[in-house]
Amino acid sequence: MTPAFELEGETATTHHTNSANNGANDNQIGFKSRVSVIGSGSWGSVAAKLVAFNTLNLSSFHDEVKMWVFEETLQSGKKLTDAINRTNENVKYLPGIKLVKNVIGDPDLDNAVKGANIMVFVTPHQFIDNICKSLVGKVRSDAEAISLIKGMEVKIEGPCLISTYISEQLGINCSVLMGANLASEIAEEKFSEATVGYGKNREIAEQWVQLFTTPYFMVTPVQDVEGVELCGTLKNVVAIAAGFVDGLDMGNNTKAAIIRFGLREMREFCKLLFSSVKDDTFFESCGVADVITTCFGGRNRKVAEAFAKNGGKRSFDELEAEMLQGQKLQGVPTAREVYEVLRHRGLLELFPLFATVHEICSGCLPPSAIVIYSEKKPRLPV
Repeated sequence: MTPAFELEGETATTHHTNSANNGANDNQIGFKSRVSVIGSGSWGSVAAKLVAFNTLNLSSFHDEVKMWVFEETLQSGKKLTDAINRTNENVKYLPGIKLVKNVIGDPDLDNAVKGANIMVFVTPHQFIDNICKSLVGKVRSDAEAISLIKGMEVKIEGPCLISTYISEQLGINCSVLMGANLASEIAEEKFSEATVGYGKNREIAEQWVQLFTTPYFMVTPVQDVEGVELCGTLKNVVAIAAGFVDGLDMGNNTKAAIIRFGLREMREFCKLLFSSVKDDTFFESCGVADVITTCFGGRNRKVAEAFAKNGGKRSFDELEAEMLQGQKLQGVPTAREVYEVLRHRGLLELFPLFATVHEICSGCLPPSAIVIYSEKKPRLPV
């Protein structure tokens, strides 16, 4: 498959066209790739900032980066998109941080992706189903996508990774980018790293690395889409458990034990769904590093801590609305999805931490059960 975008200084070539892609003249010398970022929360805004910095400096890209904004009305009465474009700042989800000048917010999803052959998906995973259905037949058939979304779709026929869902719905290739990436720290240009998970095409992976890498953001490619994506998904369940420990003031030793239990169950769950997952992936940024940073600094840990401090008497929905200013938790729905997969396969006893997290979140167990139940040593398959 011909890459949708080329290394700096090389001429990009594309070979697919259809009525939706407006790509009839793309084989002309000098064709430049267009980037669209689908999502404008804190992480979406940071992703747009990263890639827009590079499109200004890579001759094979149009400077402009469109960022789809789920339109909201601010307390001032102004529209979020207007505020972003007027101030070059996402005043609600990333206040105080200037985006690169070539990031353009657009509340119209169809218009935001029009003509784009590089698509960056970074929304809460609860929204991806409707987004993809809205985009069917409206994206270029030669487009390349990358998912920064943590979560998975659980259907009657079984679990489906978000990257797989995007590929199947839109008919395009989809890589993934995951890692120890707290948006607020990357926004302040503190050094961080991430992992690109790719399939067969190493060249595509290297080009994603080029598009995201900055002096403060290092990206490493790994040929393991499933492993990279599942690590990014499952770490949020472990972070919920870590938050319970913090809320109950159980101490650092207990938290370290919970993190180790969580890493073990992450590895076994990944291997259960995809035997091809590589052990080395768990030592990349998407693996152990992401678990550590999310268990100490992420929103899932923060809200789970509040849940435990309140003895489970206030719901996660209530706490999310109060504490996250419109942002969404990923750990709670992911814990439910993982639970459903394990229940359907009769494997709940082999994953006591994952099972317990969901049962606490759903009110079946008290927060203190995180330690009592996790002490059961499962007979994990090797």
